[in-house]
Parts: sequence; C-alpha cells; structure tokens
Amino acid sequence: MTAALTQIPGFVAGTWDIDPVHSDVGFTVRHMVVSKVKGRFDGVSGHIVTTEDPAAASVEVAIDLSTVNTFNEQRDGHLKSADFFDVATHPVMTYRATGVRESGDGYVLDGELTLKGVAKVVPLRFELNGFGPDPYGGTRVGFSGSAELNRKDFGVNFEGVQNGIAVVGDKISVHIELEAVLRQPEA
Repeated sequence: MTAALTQIPGFVAGTWDIDPVHSDVGFTVRHMVVSKVKGRFDGVSGHIVTTEDPAAASVEVAIDLSTVNTFNEQRDGHLKSADFFDVATHPVMTYRATGVRESGDGYVLDGELTLKGVAKVVPLRFELNGFGPDPYGGTRVGFSGSAELNRKDFGVNFEGVQNGIAVVGDKISVHIELEAVLRQPEA
C-alpha cells in the first residue's frame, strides 16, 4: 500500500492546511420522498498530514454548523435549530481519522464523525486528485470524497410528516472537495 500512494506523481509528505475558499463540504438528502435537497457548509477548517507510511496519515476537520447553506434562509434556520443540528449547544461537527487503506481504485479513511455530541465511525471514500505547485510559490493537494450516514445515528431525529409523507429522509449523502496548502516550516 505504501508504494501505491508514494508513487503518485508529485507526492509530498507533510502537513496541509485546508483552503476553505477552494474546498466544498456538501450534502444531499431526500425531501418529501420525490426530490432531493442539496446543501453545503461554508465554514470548513482543518489539516491533513500525508506520510510515507499511509497508516500514519491523519485528517482533522472542523465544520461550523452555523454556516449551513441550502440557499433557503427559512430552511437553514430550521436546520440550525434543536430539531436538527442544535447549533446553540453543538456549534461544530468534527471528523478525525488516522490511517488510509486502499479500496478498489481509491482509498478509505475510517474516521470518527462527531455531531451533536455523538461520535461514530464513518468511512470516507476518497480519491487523491494530485499534488502540484500553485502560482504563489506554495504546493497544493486535492481530494474528492464521499460518505453516507444515517442522521438518526447522530441524534438528528426530526420526524416531520406532511400529509403522511416524511419531509426529510434519514440517509444523508456527503460529498467533499478539499484543496489544501502545504504548511511551510517556521523560520
């Protein structure tokens, strides 16, 4: 497994700070059984550590739940309430993982997602998009990832029903595009 990762063109081991301007953490959930609603979180921060030994790699991500954005203020306000994220009590969702394993033509992190005080292992499937220089003299890395989770596993138990139809589904599809910048050694 080590060779598979470190043989990637331009591979660089180091600590990478997530670039929130060029990253996207979004979700899709079934609405009223007939359609899907998409949303995103505009407040994403954290870092990634790549290593020659993938088992020693790590990720720490914090998501500011108050930045949920479904492009509908009323819905966003409801998502921030105790019915869903309870932002007043639990303002941040975190994802922490160590170690990478190969899976098919991609990789998996078996990280711990913490939401509303509940921590559960959520496998994150991801693709390493590459390493390369940026126009500012730095080095960047990109990842695309996805995961699925059940909102009720994290205490998000809203049971809205309208005319006998569930307003929101239980299964949440998460999609991630992360770009990160190699941290420069302090002088």
